Amino acid sequence: MKKVTTIIAISAIIAMSSGLSWATNGDNLIGVGPTSRAMGGVGVASPQDSISAIFANPAAMCFGAYCPGSEATFAGTFFDPTVKGKADYSAFPGFPKGDSDSQMDPFVVPAIGISTPLTSRLRFGVGAYGVSGMGVNYKEEDIPVNNLYTKLEVMKFAPNLAYLVTPDFSLGVSLNVSYQNLDLGAGGAHGYAYGAQLGALYRVKIFNFGVSYTSAQKVTHENVFDFDGNGDFDDLDLEAPQSLAFGVSAEPNDSLLVEFNTKWLNWSDADGYDDFDWDDQWVFAVGTQYKVTQALALRIGYNYGKNPVNKNNGFNPGGSTKVQGTEINNVNYETFRIIGFPAIIEHHLTLGAGYKFTDKMAVNISYMHGFEETIKEKSAKLPPDGDTVDLESTIKEDSVSIGFTVQF
Repeated sequence: MKKVTTIIAISAIIAMSSGLSWATNGDNLIGVGPTSRAMGGVGVASPQDSISAIFANPAAMCFGAYCPGSEATFAGTFFDPTVKGKADYSAFPGFPKGDSDSQMDPFVVPAIGISTPLTSRLRFGVGAYGVSGMGVNYKEEDIPVNNLYTKLEVMKFAPNLAYLVTPDFSLGVSLNVSYQNLDLGAGGAHGYAYGAQLGALYRVKIFNFGVSYTSAQKVTHENVFDFDGNGDFDDLDLEAPQSLAFGVSAEPNDSLLVEFNTKWLNWSDADGYDDFDWDDQWVFAVGTQYKVTQALALRIGYNYGKNPVNKNNGFNPGGSTKVQGTEINNVNYETFRIIGFPAIIEHHLTLGAGYKFTDKMAVNISYMHGFEETIKEKSAKLPPDGDTVDLESTIKEDSVSIGFTVQF
């Protein structure tokens, strides 16, 4: 029990100290830890370690390979996004055009998860990890976007319980304590939000069927930015959306596992995201694991999520849009949406491997590539020559995760 208490304390520290997490289903992370990330982010039906279960479906803790014992997973993910923005404001006399690369540095996001039995049917787990985030840094670049800088970080601390109702059916619940930090170039504003995650898992012969629901979590960021330029800093409500995920897996033999997940993210009803015109998003993921030997497992996956950021071609460059009671000039509004938060990557290819040194200790590694995507937007034509305001962002991403798992 002393080991468990120590790990829980470490989890809390990590939850409050993780760095920026550039994520690629909207601004949501694709899986937590190298095992899930190597398989396209799946894990609702058959997560392969404790940290994946806590993130994807708390009910799945009852069926881990570590059962009936305990397991702790320590992981880190190195993110290296490449982002480029273009803006052409020359339709307005005296205003420039240009393009530049975002100077946001690569970063590492740590994660930890633990699962341990309380009784023969009841298990306790806790996880701490970055779950969402993004940002750009054009502060010292030539792109004429008013030194645009954005940085969103969302970390989660998630204690949960899973109960084995029957030998093939389990239920799980998680308390989600989230920390948000938002910096729009004028200093960060932060806050906490609370929510819940509910899950269920049912086994039928070689198949697992899982479902998981996560509630929305809203933070009010006070005095975060002067959106309307009147000299007073405005508040912004930002809400992590509710989501619903389904998963099915098949394990026809001891060597092969195939899992398919689909997930709905309700961006269009989430405060902040609805204000900046995001659509709901359906994510589809498939992952495969093949055990070459009892010690070596190979993994591959694919993840697709349609870009949730709408294109408002033909917007009125002389008009304004109201965001949570504040009028924002349309050019600034669209620049913020298209160049400030380009959450547009749709296709992701993943692969990885795991190696068990002993029955109690293993290492896992994964690589994920987010394929290059571009979003372009034009305003309505301006007199007298019919010129337009043009905005564009291009992004691609590579990330590597490594994790160590210990059973005890």
